[in-house]
Amino acid sequence: MSNGISFGQYYPADSLLHRLDPRTKVLMTVLYIVCTFLCRSLLSFAVLTASAIVLVAISRIPIRMILSSLRPILFIIVFTSLINVFMTRGEQLLTPPEWKIKIYAEGIWTAFFMILRISTLIIGTSVFLTYTTTPIALTDALEALLSPLKKIKIPVHDFAMMMTIALRFIPTLSEETRKIMNAQKARGADFTSGSLLRRAKALIPILVPLFVSAFNRAFELAAAMECRCYHGGEGRTRLKVLRFRAVDFVMLVLLVGVGVGLVFLNRNGLGYAMK
Repeated sequence: MSNGISFGQYYPADSLLHRLDPRTKVLMTVLYIVCTFLCRSLLSFAVLTASAIVLVAISRIPIRMILSSLRPILFIIVFTSLINVFMTRGEQLLTPPEWKIKIYAEGIWTAFFMILRISTLIIGTSVFLTYTTTPIALTDALEALLSPLKKIKIPVHDFAMMMTIALRFIPTLSEETRKIMNAQKARGADFTSGSLLRRAKALIPILVPLFVSAFNRAFELAAAMECRCYHGGEGRTRLKVLRFRAVDFVMLVLLVGVGVGLVFLNRNGLGYAMK
């Protein structure tokens, strides 16, 4: 539907992650991001990769959809890996000393760890938030977690609503961009050849109608919300009341335990460890 963009896509299924409280999944997302940056050794990255595989398994999401979430950042992964391979210096030189381009074993390991870190980060956040949590549930979770800020007059509900709407319309705008590009290509537009400046100028016929379409959608959404007498979160009730259950507490404790285990493995890791 959205050309490989996973943000804003919800995959309906009956799994443990789908049944968790959305506040739990937001907290687990934050903890999982911390865990990805705690990894420093080969063994800790192996545990992190295994945890990502377990998350995909228990979420009952097709592996094809999970891999599609990595497609938009494939260029970033490859570019970052090459930078680490050629720019990282170390003690074990792999290329002949007379070569101008020097590649060290430390650079290979760093690039490999970077690939694992980015991939598991995208998979974990996609599974916890977009694939297993509806936009409405995500809005309620963000508002509930940020509710203490209401005491200092911060519009928490408006902030949560804006974030959710932005996530919801990412796939829509991506699909709109694809349609506009196909329409321009049918009229003879070329986006791949020529100098960088020429290709940048070729994007103008795409950006202008895309911005017009985005503003039209925003005006239509605003009009629809006004017609339904939407005036923010003050005094509003919810169809589904959020409640923490025992399984939510257990999942949070397990993820905290994984983070503690990763710190331990960094000190007693197997094989190469990052500096």
